[in-house]
Amino acid sequence: MRAIVLLLAFLVSIALPARAADDIAAAQSVIRSQEQAFSHDDAAAAYSYAAPEIQQMFRQPDIFMYMVQNNYAPVYRHKSFEFGEARAADGQIAQRVHIIDADGEAWEALYTLEEQPDGSLKITGCSLLKAGQAV
Repeated sequence: MRAIVLLLAFLVSIALPARAADDIAAAQSVIRSQEQAFSHDDAAAAYSYAAPEIQQMFRQPDIFMYMVQNNYAPVYRHKSFEFGEARAADGQIAQRVHIIDADGEAWEALYTLEEQPDGSLKITGCSLLKAGQAV
């Protein structure tokens, strides 16, 4: 009996990191899909990856795209976009992204995503900071 309990504990300890890795991979896929939608000026697709709270603030895809173009230029257009550190817990993911903007300036973005009632992941926020600046 003790062996079964130890085996179950071991399997759970393996499954939790695997679940987190799967959640992070899914989050990166969502972020990458939105990034690609921005690069193609596909406002409807980019908007579809935003959480309902974001969509309530920006009622139409074109309004959302305008906000991104004017407030998140390094996210909208860039030379490089590479994933950094990520953390997942309780259906929420925080993903760092290293960005080199169109002018060659380095930026750090922190994306937050949350699992929705239908099981999908949606972007709940993106904080952008010029690399090297203190928070």
